[in-house]
Amino acid sequence: MLLRRVEIKALLESVAKTWEANIALFTDIDSRFGDGDHGMAAKKIAGLIRRRVDEWGDDESVKGFLNELARGISEIGGGSAGPLYGTIFEGFAEPLRDDTDTIDASTLRAMLACAGELMEMTTKARVGDKTMMDALLPAVAAAQVCEGDVPEILLAAATAAGSGADATKKMVSKYGRARFYGEDTLGTPDAGAMSTALLFKGLEAGLTQ
Repeated sequence: MLLRRVEIKALLESVAKTWEANIALFTDIDSRFGDGDHGMAAKKIAGLIRRRVDEWGDDESVKGFLNELARGISEIGGGSAGPLYGTIFEGFAEPLRDDTDTIDASTLRAMLACAGELMEMTTKARVGDKTMMDALLPAVAAAQVCEGDVPEILLAAATAAGSGADATKKMVSKYGRARFYGEDTLGTPDAGAMSTALLFKGLEAGLTQ
């Protein structure tokens, strides 16, 4: 399966829709031990995704579009979500050529791998630290070992990200304001891990919408 512009737009619109449906969840989780602004940041990012998809012209390459979207997301205020998700989308764009107009399974794996690598250079957090990396890195790893086509890769990534986010309930926060609450954070998932899991869920769901 090849992802053309129409499918790429559908995937991104699905991410925006999925995040918008979970703003209250993000806000609730983040308000327990954080600044409570993760929901608002996700709402702003979702709105930007929708606007940029609508504005995407035929003269702008997939790589150029993703890079511009990444820059826009990085500039969104409200905690670290903007810069971090901007980094992820920058990673998505990195392996693409300027003339790339479709995304196949091999390219998709490379896009996810680059996003993971760029995030590993951006933050010291790793799996087990109760951050978005608990969802992102398992998703990337699952995509690399998946031998299926695009739908199977996205499903594998979404499943791994969801499991990773759920696992953060059993972790003690080590980053952000939440780290000051120590073991009190047990039982509550990480907001960033949840939004990352729903990013991949949105991408996977976008194939059928």
